[in-house]
Amino acid sequence: MAPQQGTLLSYRPDIKVLDATIRDGGLVNSFYFTDEFIKKLYQANVKAGVDYMEFGYKASKELFDVNKFGKWKFCDEESIRSIVGDNDSDMKISVMADVGRTDLEHDILDKKDSVIDLVRVATYINTIPAAIDMAEYCKAKGYETSINIMAISTASDKDIKQALELIGQSGVDMIYIVDSYGSMYPEQIRELSEMYTEVGEKYGKKIGIHAHNNQQMAFANTIEATARGVSMLDATMSGMGRGAGNCAMESLIGFLKNPKYKLDPVLKFVQDEMLKLKKEGLVWGYDIPYLITGILNVHPRSAIECIKQERTDYSEFFQELWDKEC
Repeated sequence: MAPQQGTLLSYRPDIKVLDATIRDGGLVNSFYFTDEFIKKLYQANVKAGVDYMEFGYKASKELFDVNKFGKWKFCDEESIRSIVGDNDSDMKISVMADVGRTDLEHDILDKKDSVIDLVRVATYINTIPAAIDMAEYCKAKGYETSINIMAISTASDKDIKQALELIGQSGVDMIYIVDSYGSMYPEQIRELSEMYTEVGEKYGKKIGIHAHNNQQMAFANTIEATARGVSMLDATMSGMGRGAGNCAMESLIGFLKNPKYKLDPVLKFVQDEMLKLKKEGLVWGYDIPYLITGILNVHPRSAIECIKQERTDYSEFFQELWDKEC
């Protein structure tokens, strides 16, 4: 086992925090955030010392109806610039591009013409070659790049190792552990982190983690990964994200000891803006149906539907999923 990196009283300067509130939180409200909300989030992240802010997806307008989603599903250059201008701050701007769902040639500008700094390519284990092609394309355009391997809890160790070796040999800057189903525990995250960081050290890649909170493990898994050398940490305000949501930014900033990170701007944003979203009726965060999908290591779509229907027959829901998935 690799030695623990860092202590509770010290900090590692290599750690970077990425705010994914708009991108993952946009899955809750179809990306219909107001410009005022986005501007306040941007300002809060800058004040808090957050290193990257992810504005949403670079989704193809040929595949997705622009009338059914807010503009952060598409992240046009002018939309981002309307919030950040030329981004006269130390914080970098990120977007996500899904394999097979992004029109690279049309939507990814040359870096010199864009305020975006990082393009994160989201992929499943079986589309790694396509993800590498996408990331290499964006790298050639001048961007930092990452490959985020989703639903990693469903992949075999053999497949993960092969995928990591392929990505390691590419020009990609970062590789992300993504617990899409919120099914993993710290011990598993520890083992994955060591597997990923070994490849990262071999090829000079940063390793990141994006955790979901189905079993209330998102924060625990994130700090466990940190202790094992993972340095790119995703979080969202109030944990806002699809289904059970993500590692809460307020928890992560409260944990990290680097004095560059400031908790007060995060708390003020949560009290002023996130509570307002909940009062307006948006629903995310831990609930029993998400716990069940996490335990069974399946996609949370059935839990999302269960909660929409206001079902509380948890035992029956569990049996239904067990019969269907197991």
